[in-house]
Amino acid sequence: MDYIDKILEKLKDLARKLIEILLSPEAEPERETIPIPVDSGQRRYH
Repeated sequence: MDYIDKILEKLKDLARKLIEILLSPEAEPERETIPIPVDSGQRRYH
């Protein structure tokens, strides 16, 4: 049972840290995607 108690304690710690990260106001906002220009398919002759 001691082994199970240790595992449960670690899971509680991980859950607590995860909740703190998700609820913290300092969380980094999701970055906006950068538009990537796409070649229109026209061939250019030089």
